[in-house]
Amino acid sequence: MINDVIKDAKERMAKSVDALKSQMSKVRTGRAHPSILDGVRVPYYGAETPLNQLANITVEDSRTLAITVFDKSTTGAVEKAIMTSDLGLNPASAGTVIRVPLPPLTEERRKELVKVVRSEAEQGRVAVRNIRRDANGDLKELLKEKEITEDDEHKGQDDIQKITDEAIKKIDDALTAKEAELMEV
Repeated sequence: MINDVIKDAKERMAKSVDALKSQMSKVRTGRAHPSILDGVRVPYYGAETPLNQLANITVEDSRTLAITVFDKSTTGAVEKAIMTSDLGLNPASAGTVIRVPLPPLTEERRKELVKVVRSEAEQGRVAVRNIRRDANGDLKELLKEKEITEDDEHKGQDDIQKITDEAIKKIDDALTAKEAELMEV
């Protein structure tokens, strides 16, 4: 029973860390990366469709993305969707290929992005702590129902704390790496 609680907590914490890393990858750095456009949705036959389902996104060079639209009639809609997104990008259409140059980040914008990333990391830490709280609550419930001993509960809480510390360390490492990437000129 204790192992089930610990295993569940470990899986949920791993998912939280993965979700945080995924969220951080969407924060724009100075380098071109296709995941920057993950949040862009294009109106396609009346439905808001993710851009990566309508086009092939590749990195042309370190500061330019190349988008090859599958259906040529949607080129204008794709361009407009990128322009109206909150990414601050200005795509340029060159026939069948749309090029999206990424402007270099200003020092001020870099600092804003670092604040955003830190806030995301804090939300990740809170999520991990909430999972720890839930797992410890489950252990207390098992103790109350006399399914485990007090010693088992304490050992279980120690194990959950170790897992929590590992997850928070992974979050801090991801934050440090992203901050360094953002402040790199």
